[in-house]
Amino acid sequence: MGAKIIALLGSPLLNGNTAKLLDRAIQGAREAGAEVERIEVTNLNIRACREIMFCREHETCAMKDDMQGIYGKFRDIDGVILATPVMTMGIPGMLKSFIDRFQVYFMAKYVRKKPLVVEEKRKSRLGLYLGISGMNLPSVFDGAKMTVHAFFDIIDVQYWDDLLIRDMDTLQDLSRHPELMDDAYAKGRELGRHLMGRE
Repeated sequence: MGAKIIALLGSPLLNGNTAKLLDRAIQGAREAGAEVERIEVTNLNIRACREIMFCREHETCAMKDDMQGIYGKFRDIDGVILATPVMTMGIPGMLKSFIDRFQVYFMAKYVRKKPLVVEEKRKSRLGLYLGISGMNLPSVFDGAKMTVHAFFDIIDVQYWDDLLIRDMDTLQDLSRHPELMDDAYAKGRELGRHLMGRE
């Protein structure tokens, strides 16, 4: 069986530049032999974390929504590709709410000291971050990268690599920039090859 990857689309635009970038990375990972499940975060029926603290004692959340089916998926995967635009110097609200709901993993790992990811997988899971920004500022990805790093750490995924594209207000359509799309494909393929080689 091939390595399993979850590809998260954090953009509210399901056919926008972020989605195009993610799809190319997915293509690369699949061609390397990995099994990839694409999840559109904006289409999930989820609510923001309310800090009920049910997860302090349990391996799930008290709120019953689509996150109940998500938690188990993230226990068994080998890698994550997270694609998101920068919004307000961070990430879109729906994606942030999705990440915050992984308080379930945080409590298991840091409070109960019983991580939900089995020990043999914890040091081999890899994460790829694909980011775009309309602005062309040196620090534009700083906030988003901190959030992605924290998310990966909580779910026991190493921040393996990233592809960060600035100045989308000028570039506008990534379809007209095949070199950048090829970069996404190459990153996805390399991730897939790394994970397949660890089986």
